[in-house]
Amino acid sequence: MKVTLPEFERAGVMVVGDVMLDRYWYGPTSRISPEAPVPVVKVDTIEERPGGAANVAMNIASLGAHSRLVGLTGIDDAARALSQSLADVNVKCDFVSVPTHPTITKLRVLSRNKQLIRLDFEEGFEGVDPEPLHDRISQALGNIGALVLSDYAKGALASVQTMIQLARKASVPVLIDPKGTDFERYRGATLLTPNLSEFEAVAGKCKTEEELVERGMKIIADFELSALLVTRSEQGMTLLQPGKAPLHMPTQAQEVYDVTGAGDTVIGVVAATLAAGNSLEEACYFANAAACRGV
Repeated sequence: MKVTLPEFERAGVMVVGDVMLDRYWYGPTSRISPEAPVPVVKVDTIEERPGGAANVAMNIASLGAHSRLVGLTGIDDAARALSQSLADVNVKCDFVSVPTHPTITKLRVLSRNKQLIRLDFEEGFEGVDPEPLHDRISQALGNIGALVLSDYAKGALASVQTMIQLARKASVPVLIDPKGTDFERYRGATLLTPNLSEFEAVAGKCKTEEELVERGMKIIADFELSALLVTRSEQGMTLLQPGKAPLHMPTQAQEVYDVTGAGDTVIGVVAATLAAGNSLEEACYFANAAACRGV
């Protein structure tokens, strides 16, 4: 495939979804607690990283594109830490603060390269008024080339259909990394990017390439999608579009890449490349290369 390098500096992308803060506490263990049969960790290093939709926005900014992030947070130290870490990497944040809820935070305690425990601080944002999110999307649509909806089933995308319609009316492509098996929620999206297990949870187990293509095209028709990109780990990616031949992109990795965070990388690169004016096929080509390298 002949491709044109994207001009990311001219690309504007908004990410809307479930934002969270990933915290990591590291330290050695040398004894068992006298209070309970658990190791005592002497914490000597603390790291904080953007997670969920915030990781997608950070990936987009790392390409040199203009990245905006909208999501729901509490009014707490985690929200401030998240905002600061994203500002440091040129992500423009426009969070909706919900005083009754904590910012979603995942705390991992590690010692000797082993995770000992993960603590989740969250209540979910189901039932929170979505209008402030809709307002932020509407105000940005004239200045972006793509909208990414990053769904981690924490409540920020409870009104995902309204968000899709706002983008489509403005002729802005809307890309979604889906969560769960209810693809009806994403009806009318420009592109869904499920991994193979997510795809087969909806379409059924595919024994052949022909089955995957046939069932993928049915999903496109059933839910009025413009395209479907199935990410397949060591088997690469398959792009399906109505009226076009399937486009299969084999993995470029020498070994199977770590799929952790690969979905965030893929949708971020596709969105930024589309917003730069490249074709969907080119966007998927670059996303496949980026995912293989664990960008």
